[in-house]
Amino acid sequence: MIQLEISDKHQETYNNARMLAEHMMRPYSRKYDKAEHTYPKEMEEVGKMLAGARSGSGGSKPDSDPAAVKNGGNMGAVVGMQALAWGDLGLFLAIPGSGLGNAAISAVGTPEQREKYANSYAAMCITEPGTGSDSANISTTAVRDGDEWVINGEKIYVTDGERSDTLVVWATLDKSLGKAAIKSFIVEKGTPGCEVTRLEHKMGIRASDTAAISFNDCRIPLENILGSAEIATDDAGRKKAFGGVMQTFDNTRPPVAAMAVGIARAALDMTRELLVEEGIELDFGRKPSNVSAIEAELYKMESEFEGARLLALKAAWMADNGQPNSKEASMCKAKAGRMGNYVTLRCVELCQSLGYSEQRLLEKFARDSKIVDIFEGTQQIQQLIVARQVLGKSSSELK
Repeated sequence: MIQLEISDKHQETYNNARMLAEHMMRPYSRKYDKAEHTYPKEMEEVGKMLAGARSGSGGSKPDSDPAAVKNGGNMGAVVGMQALAWGDLGLFLAIPGSGLGNAAISAVGTPEQREKYANSYAAMCITEPGTGSDSANISTTAVRDGDEWVINGEKIYVTDGERSDTLVVWATLDKSLGKAAIKSFIVEKGTPGCEVTRLEHKMGIRASDTAAISFNDCRIPLENILGSAEIATDDAGRKKAFGGVMQTFDNTRPPVAAMAVGIARAALDMTRELLVEEGIELDFGRKPSNVSAIEAELYKMESEFEGARLLALKAAWMADNGQPNSKEASMCKAKAGRMGNYVTLRCVELCQSLGYSEQRLLEKFARDSKIVDIFEGTQQIQQLIVARQVLGKSSSELK
């Protein structure tokens, strides 16, 4: 039997996060959108509350039946992310605590690494001046020197790059060997040779710091590599090695899709409130032929929203239940990113002057939504990944 509703436990997670978003995030949305790069001190209390909720949940408990269906941490992250992004995506990304780098450490780190960096605030360093969506083209290098790695290179568009205390850096051990030589490394902020060089000015998520970071002969301990330092020589081994690095995205793309779902929900809710004031209220019991053009557009957006929401839940459910979800993670990211852009911009149009002005947050939702279609892999890259999975093609066969 297909179950399309979330569990009671996760519904409670959503309700609590939504309340927090409404009363502790939304009131500061405009303030920190205008004061870009200003540290949102009010979010410290939000971070403490979220940390307390995570520790209070006790994590996923072992099930006596190994075959039992599980709704665990991945599902919880997607549900909670949707609610918090409804409040304010930029402020959510600015909350002190867990960053995208934490997901990488959790996904492929050793037990010792996961324990050591359990309370860290880790950012992810992938994008470079000459490398965007093509992660296999990384130029930052990591060279072994005795019992240390020496890292050199530059990373840009690092979310939480300034405020984090730890970095997960993608680097190559040997550029000539292609993607098989790409590994990720844990670099603690304050390490000599690691420097934040600038903060980017952005269209959206302005409350979140986005940094450029340089690495000049930055030395880190040998054990700070995530995964094995071995470089596979055969095609199967190379694919598996890079797949291990890319596994991080299978964990993070569903929550990123949930960000788009949350922003779209915020825009739809605000739009429907404004239209009710004009006498336009949705009635899902009416036939499509008996509704106005505006109502028909709202029905369409609601259906697009629901499709993206369910795809994100499916990808998270698969991760919780140990099922390979690379295709589904990319599908939900592609669908949600596109949906979020379409819905927020259309809501601005439907609400006309109120949608475009700063009297309401609709124009901010539209600006914030664009980044969700870009970071963690662009729309085009997601479609390419899905096509490869469906057609059974390798990256070299389908570019």
